Amino acid sequence: MTDYQPTRQEDPHALRQDTLRQELEQRVAFILEESRRQGATACEVGVSQNTGLSVAVRQGEVETVEFNRDQGFAISLHVGQRKGSASTSDTSDEAISAAIKAALGIAQHASEDSFAGLADPELMAQDLPDLDLYHPWNLDASEAIERALACEAAALETDPRLTSDSANVSTQKGCRVYGNSNGFIGSSMGTRHSASAVMIVASDQGMQRDYWYDVDRQAGNLPSPQALGRKAAQRTLARLGSRPIKTAKVPVLFAADQAAGLLGHLIGAIAGGAVYRQSTFLLDALGQPIFPTWVSIDERPYMPRALGSSTFDGDGLATREQAFVDQGRLISWVLSTYSGRKLGLPSTANAGGVHNLHITSNAGDLEALLQEMGTGLLVTELMGQGVNGVTGDYSRGAGGFWVENGQIQHPVQEVTIAGNLKDMFANLRCVGSDIERRGNNLTGSWLVDGMTVGGE
Repeated sequence: MTDYQPTRQEDPHALRQDTLRQELEQRVAFILEESRRQGATACEVGVSQNTGLSVAVRQGEVETVEFNRDQGFAISLHVGQRKGSASTSDTSDEAISAAIKAALGIAQHASEDSFAGLADPELMAQDLPDLDLYHPWNLDASEAIERALACEAAALETDPRLTSDSANVSTQKGCRVYGNSNGFIGSSMGTRHSASAVMIVASDQGMQRDYWYDVDRQAGNLPSPQALGRKAAQRTLARLGSRPIKTAKVPVLFAADQAAGLLGHLIGAIAGGAVYRQSTFLLDALGQPIFPTWVSIDERPYMPRALGSSTFDGDGLATREQAFVDQGRLISWVLSTYSGRKLGLPSTANAGGVHNLHITSNAGDLEALLQEMGTGLLVTELMGQGVNGVTGDYSRGAGGFWVENGQIQHPVQEVTIAGNLKDMFANLRCVGSDIERRGNNLTGSWLVDGMTVGGE
């Protein structure tokens, strides 16, 4: 008997992918059945398995080489309106049975919650289209080290004043499966590849540090190591001569990667958990204008190969394209099954979060936005956690560039930008066409009027 060899038409990656999915789906099915056998009235299981390689180099030397293989089962059981949870990384029948027993023991001591329980069976996702999220990278440690060293070398060659903090290359692939006792078992495979470089430059004014990175489902879409290294070097050198500015109330232009965080604050404020706890500055905003009329914000979960794509949420409901802000008005909360029940509303299929959140653009690229701003602050870095989700107060340390007449004048440091998120949303003048795609929030740069910039 000879070992099986795939034919030319068969993709070995696809074969391994299907085998892993089947194995994990079978384990989930076993857990659901064993939970029922032990007395649970309902059960839901989430499992993920991730494998990958990460390397880091510094000053021409290898600092770390890490291989990872992580797996865990999260089990939630219901006994009537009582809920208990347990987890295990052991896939054996004995370990799973013990975890179920522990979860049942916890449920016996839990308080009853009339809003607990699975989503209705008829709401479970039926069709799970392939979103083309799985593109493994056949990268071994020596090749990863070579790429990281090339990235670092290209950065250092840009200017002799530069030193390296680190250069990194990583590749990850994984499978996630969710199932519940309403008959739903869904799975998806995904990959995530990244590279980054962090550089330091010294001057008479002190040390400056900056970085660049990229991440994609497909390794072939990453920039060359040399291009990424040079970009990190250029960003770091641009910070030379940083100095404070005088306190003023001016427009602030958030570079796209920083503007993505502002979208994140919006989602946190309209999440069902914040609403039913009455801990959000947008508590009474449903149906009201919170942005200018040209702004619409929606999620697009079925984008092929996008980092935030998913066909089902954490409750097993089919994701869907939907708007949260339409013509400036807040038209929907972000709800899971549980938070929806607490508010007397149907789930928006957002258990676990939103998927590929997108905001409309009404302006050109970053250069065009600089011209539109005229005089103000371009923010390329934010520091600290000074955001109050209850009041909307916003105060964070920032780095970037002072701009006059649409032209960058000099880098800035030791400044604070302050305002209130409700006012910042209302005073959003422009969103650029320079879309940030390295995450779940798809947005261009934001030009916000009337913020306080604290300096000297």
